[in-house]
Amino acid sequence: MKVHYLEIVSPDVDSICAAYEASHDVQFGEPDELLGGARTCRLADGSIIGLRRPMRETECPVVRPYWLVDDIEKAINLVKAQGAEIAVPPLEIPGKGTFAIFINGAVDHGFWQL
Repeated sequence: MKVHYLEIVSPDVDSICAAYEASHDVQFGEPDELLGGARTCRLADGSIIGLRRPMRETECPVVRPYWLVDDIEKAINLVKAQGAEIAVPPLEIPGKGTFAIFINGAVDHGFWQL
């Protein structure tokens, strides 16, 4: 298992970015509209951290790992068979891959396929 993308949704993106930059010697880029306006940084192992503001009034702060998978359709079907709720079915982001979001155990999770 490998987390490809760790998404953090918060109303205070700049403060969190500044804290991570100071404590972990990383640099977050400018907002990426393809990722909901997330500011991202790539870690040494290739994983990505993305921090963005809520995209709607009803979106709560969340930390959501997106697990790297070879076959996102298969992965979604397997977790659905185990009782997970599919919040966002597989959706392609041009040039970045395909993601999906599911809720299991009252916790947000995601899959990412390159």
